Amino acid sequence: MSMQLDDPLTFQQLDPQNMLIEIESLPDQLGFAWQLGERLPLPIWQGIQRVVIAGMGGSAIAADLIATYLLPTCKVPICIQRDYGLPAWAYGPETLLIASSHSGNTEETLDAYETGIHNLCKLMAITTGGKLAARAAEIGAPAWLFEHKGQPRSAVGFSFGMLLAIFARLGLASDPSADLAAALVDMRAQQKFLVPHIPASQNPAKRLAGQLLGRWVNVLGSGLLAPVARRWKGQFNELAKAGAGFDSLPEADHNTLAGLTNPEGALSRITTVFLRAGSDYPRNQLRSQLTQQAFMLEGLNTNDYTAPGDTPLAQQWSALHFGDYLAYYLAMAYGEDPTPIPAIQDFKLRMG
Repeated sequence: MSMQLDDPLTFQQLDPQNMLIEIESLPDQLGFAWQLGERLPLPIWQGIQRVVIAGMGGSAIAADLIATYLLPTCKVPICIQRDYGLPAWAYGPETLLIASSHSGNTEETLDAYETGIHNLCKLMAITTGGKLAARAAEIGAPAWLFEHKGQPRSAVGFSFGMLLAIFARLGLASDPSADLAAALVDMRAQQKFLVPHIPASQNPAKRLAGQLLGRWVNVLGSGLLAPVARRWKGQFNELAKAGAGFDSLPEADHNTLAGLTNPEGALSRITTVFLRAGSDYPRNQLRSQLTQQAFMLEGLNTNDYTAPGDTPLAQQWSALHFGDYLAYYLAMAYGEDPTPIPAIQDFKLRMG
């Protein structure tokens, strides 16, 4: 298997649409999105008391990431709407609704946007075009457009960077530019050890992919890394076409911990990966170690990953980037093309 992951031909044959370049350019994408967000037109809005970000998939993950990153400093609540419509409290000009859809045609997000129009919310759109851009133009609402030809899941840097700029420019977050610059440095430093020409013996993402092969993967994280655990899960699903789940601490210690006994046969085929960062709340750092020990004492497979970086933002994005490489190598190990997602496309067609 490690030989397969060290053979450049594997990547050429299995990845004709070059998902790899999307993963490799993520730091550049994130930096570019922030710069774009600094200069795109934005109304000077006052009196915002709550923010709803409507999106699905990669767009919603970016919203999760921003909500957890801004949790200690943002003075207004941020709600992520992964569904049709909006909560009843999301109405009036005190509510900012940000509709985020890569294609601009995500039906749940479009439905939420229409509800936002009806509810007289302040409206913002982040998209590459489609119906969302057209509807925003029709009603004269601001829309930030970006160009990206790839899959929505590989545009997470765009979604996050532009959201971050919106919060900063509206005065809902302090200037994050220094933290973002540091995060990009740390992402690129880690990346040197993850790229394909680094052999499996020295490449932690390839090595972990080998250990996850043939297993259902469960990913656990706390705080800033809880949405990263969800991202890893989604990348395993979409790139490697592999079964995966995610969980968060401290919640998992109030239920998951009790479910390590049955069914024995199934549990032995699961590997749980614990995500850690220096910025984790100290009690959650202890919980992560003790929870992993509890899994191991039950004879269950575990692994762990500690995010590099000196700042919370760097740790969050280094962990996300590592997960993208990991899912890519797992796809290669399974012999899967990481780009197409026929199961999801077929389902959309059946929905009509």
